[in-house]
Amino acid sequence: MLKRYHVDLTGRERSELLGLLNKGIAPARTLTRARIQLAADEHKTDAEIAASLHVHPATVERTRRRFVEGRAARAIHEKPRPGGHPKLDPKQEAFLVALACSKAPSGRRHWTLQLLADRLVELGVVETISDETVRRAIKKTH
Repeated sequence: MLKRYHVDLTGRERSELLGLLNKGIAPARTLTRARIQLAADEHKTDAEIAASLHVHPATVERTRRRFVEGRAARAIHEKPRPGGHPKLDPKQEAFLVALACSKAPSGRRHWTLQLLADRLVELGVVETISDETVRRAIKKTH
């Protein structure tokens, strides 16, 4: 089968990848991608590389493609992921802490996480919120 993406490492790239593997202090994915590149540079097939490293052939193909598009550094390191947006802004968090420090509702000795979440929705501070989000916000402030 004709390979679409050919990996031809320079001497410097090869030594950097070998150095990374020798150190062994990197995420497992990074080390696997480095091994894929080194094996691809030795003209092994995707199937051989996948079998020897216990990865899917598509992983090998993706790593080859990333190498061709952006060289060794792009092929082994992931792009930063944006992550989720915070559920509460600082003003809402401050309101939550003030509410948690206030007197508990009548008939209760103290606030529960669910009571706090329900009160925030009831007062219109947030549209919806879970008791777990309330717990994390309170834990962060202490």
